Order: sequence, then structure tokens, then C-alpha cells
Amino acid sequence: MGKKGDLSNFERGMVVGARRAGLSISQSAQLLGFSRTTISRVYKEWCEKGKTSSMRQSCGRKCLVDARGQRRMGRLIQADRRATLTEITTRYNRGMEQSICEATTRTTLRWMGYNSRRPHRVPLISTTNRKKRLQFARAHQNWTVEDWKNVAWSDESRFLLRHSDGGVRIWRKQNENMDPSCLVTTVQAGGGGVMVWGMFSWHTLGPLVPIGHRLNATDYLSIVSDHVHPFMTTMYPSSDGYFQQDNAPCQSSNYFKLVS
Repeated sequence: MGKKGDLSNFERGMVVGARRAGLSISQSAQLLGFSRTTISRVYKEWCEKGKTSSMRQSCGRKCLVDARGQRRMGRLIQADRRATLTEITTRYNRGMEQSICEATTRTTLRWMGYNSRRPHRVPLISTTNRKKRLQFARAHQNWTVEDWKNVAWSDESRFLLRHSDGGVRIWRKQNENMDPSCLVTTVQAGGGGVMVWGMFSWHTLGPLVPIGHRLNATDYLSIVSDHVHPFMTTMYPSSDGYFQQDNAPCQSSNYFKLVS
């Protein structure tokens, strides 16, 4: 498939050079990756007019949103990711001598790399837990794969039968999917579901334990005794394994620390 748009001066020179070297239109098109029509047109323009540069860049309607306007629109997006196309257009036109329509806003945003997408859903994390996670990451940043093979992980989760996403949409670029301003936080809520606790390691999956209600310190102590200890003893007989908890309230309670 041939390339679209005007060719650069260098590409035009390649076309002329290929044809002057004796290559046919088809051979030149296959070699350079342009369409046969493009090869024929460029070489004809060179033969008749001596033209080796494109003069079409200055043609067409002048862009209504210049570089300064794009920076302004980018700031509007950064300030409110959930703004609708109408809201962005209205805010952009405030104080501007020349107003634009929603179609121009949409075209400009796409040219800038923004698209309307659904935000990723991520768990709600408190500021305290964010700091603890960062400390953990920094403390283990030099661990190798072999080190992590000795770690067994656990977590409890509630799986809902249904939920509503609310139809939220945001404006973001392709590489901004995990930007904090592009996320929608979720919390465990009602709607019917099942709560389970499970663990796993590099080597294998561990037990999956159904939980009939919210996990407290007493229930968690029973899980550790009935499931965690046997799993760790079996998978790490040399006692070189680590059982990593997620610092849930039942795991950090004074009762659990006292009896464990």
C-alpha cells in the first residue's frame, strides 16, 4: 500500500533517482513503498517542470487552533479530564477573539493525541497506604526473580455479581491510561457476591477459602493456622520462604499480633 500525503524533498529525489536509474514505475513503487500513481506523478513533474519539492504545504484552510491554542486546550484537559466536548469548547472560547465549534475541538484533540475513553477502574488507596507501598517498593527494588520465588502472596476479595460503571468517559492520550487523573476509584460495595481468601507463590496456587462475612482477626488466625502454615511448610521445607500479607485491618490488629 502506498504512503499517503505529500512526499518530502528527499523522498521525491529518491523517486527521480530510481526512475533515472532505469527502474520501471512498478519496480520503483515496490522498492520505495509508494503507489504507482505517486511514482508516475512525481517523475512527470520533474521531467516537465524540474520540480523536486512539494509546494502544497501552504495550501488549504488555515488552522483555527494554533500552537498556543493547543497548549490552552491541553491545560483545559489537564484541569478536568471528564469535561464533555461541549464544555471544553465553551471554556476554550472564553476570552478568545475567534471562537471554534465542537467539530474543530474534536479534530484538534485527536490531532494532539487525545481520545475519549473509559477510565481504568482501580482500588481506592489511602495516602497512608500509598506511602507504605512506596516504601516497600524502594526496599525491594534490587530483589531478583530468584528472591521473589521465595515469597507467597495472599489477599481477600469480594466478587460482585453485578456493578454499574456510571458511563464515565475521559479525555486522555494513549500513554496516559494509568495517570491518576484518568482513573476511577472503586470500593467494595453491595450488590450480591462472594468473599474469598486465597494465596499463591511462584511455584503454585494455594488454597482458596470462602468467607461468609467480613474477615476479622479471629477468622484470619484460623486461616493462617489451617492453610498458611501447611502451604509454607510444603512449598518451603527449608524455611526460606516469606509469607507476604497486604496489611489488612484483621492482619494488623493487636489481637492477631498478640496470639501469632
